[in-house]
Amino acid sequence: MLTRTEGKQLRLHTITIEDLVPEDHFLRKLERHIDFSFIYHDTAGCYSEKTGRPSVDPIILIKYLLIGFLYGIESERRLEQEIRVNVAYRWFLGLDLDDTVPDHSTISQNRRRRFRETGLFRRLFEQVLLQCMNKGLITGHTILTDSTHIKANASSRKNIKVMVEKEAGSYLERLDAYEEQERSRLEEMGMIKPQRKRRRPEGKVMVEKTVSTTDPDAGMMHRPGKPEGMHYLNHQSIDAANGMIVDVAVTPGDVSDSVPYLERIDYMRNHLGLDIRTAGADSAYGTSLICQTMEDMGVTFYTPGVSGGTTSKVELTREAFDYDAETERFICPTGKGLPLRSLERGNFNVCRVYRAAPKDCISCPIASRCVSSSHRSRTIRVNIFEKAVQRHRQTEGTPAHTHILNLRQIWCEGSFAAQKARHNLRKLYRRGLEAAEDHCLLSATAFNLKRMIKCLE
Repeated sequence: MLTRTEGKQLRLHTITIEDLVPEDHFLRKLERHIDFSFIYHDTAGCYSEKTGRPSVDPIILIKYLLIGFLYGIESERRLEQEIRVNVAYRWFLGLDLDDTVPDHSTISQNRRRRFRETGLFRRLFEQVLLQCMNKGLITGHTILTDSTHIKANASSRKNIKVMVEKEAGSYLERLDAYEEQERSRLEEMGMIKPQRKRRRPEGKVMVEKTVSTTDPDAGMMHRPGKPEGMHYLNHQSIDAANGMIVDVAVTPGDVSDSVPYLERIDYMRNHLGLDIRTAGADSAYGTSLICQTMEDMGVTFYTPGVSGGTTSKVELTREAFDYDAETERFICPTGKGLPLRSLERGNFNVCRVYRAAPKDCISCPIASRCVSSSHRSRTIRVNIFEKAVQRHRQTEGTPAHTHILNLRQIWCEGSFAAQKARHNLRKLYRRGLEAAEDHCLLSATAFNLKRMIKCLE
């Protein structure tokens, strides 16, 4: 029998918004476990105490954005429409059924103007992280790191080639410090001659770079198996105890993974106070400088094994030479010595250079097997971090190595998959490095909030 429903929605009801939100709703659980009152303190400097029109409550502004990242709503215009009709969203914001929902342009303008260059979203991420730490969800003993690419809002038809200054950054500054330490040691021992002048120019070093005119902060990414174009890289570190994201750093897409890593480790240890004992990362992070620095920090570091090796243009490789540690020289198969000549700085490492005398190689019967046609004598370069790299590689295949890398795959790749599917991490709508980092921080905050509720409830 056909049933018709008419006029029921015109009835008057005496009901409150509190009655309409189920007790087991996620937003109710979130409100029970997270105190958002810190937002008033963090946004106090963005408002005038005595002048101007009354503002929208800053907690409403931040929760407004969080709803979008919690439920994968990318458009702020659509987010406004969803909040109007969703009772649970209204309840979470503290709006009654007949209250006006803040216009999407109000949210956009506050985000773009009032909160710009304030670090608000970094502090929001850290405050949520602090509350998770206080609840015992983060130990900080094992940290896992990886990066993922995020498509920039940049036109592929508006790329230009420009000459830009090569930035030193903290990675190269650390390399400078290790080079200076090794150079001083060798000069004091009389192994090399004192350096008379800097080998690298004092002025700016210029390099060619592909730049987008629509988003100059983005970087052109060229990686095997990855889409080519203007992207940003989101570097995330995760605590292995419960899979909580403890750090987020964003770089242009053309920056190597290893460049921001040590700076972020310092941030987690010194700023967040994490007692990092073990770290795992993708193979791109396993540079010789990072291996040495992590060892100096007392952190056991694991990365996947590197396939392949260095190629040689001659038959006799370094293994055919004996090393005499007492005289700091290599001895060739015919008994000639290759003494330490200098310290050579590369882009990402520093090498001791051992070189034979040209007269010894010219008269050598096996010179064709030992010296390439483009050189007058045999040269051997030894990375100053070689011992640390060897100790790092000795862990490959051990149970601890396998366990940490399995955790990295589960937590890092799993979190990126969840964020891209449900927390707006697939692409960016705003432009600029600051906007990209704010976006990634909000995505990570939403992810942490969901994981926190899952662990506590």
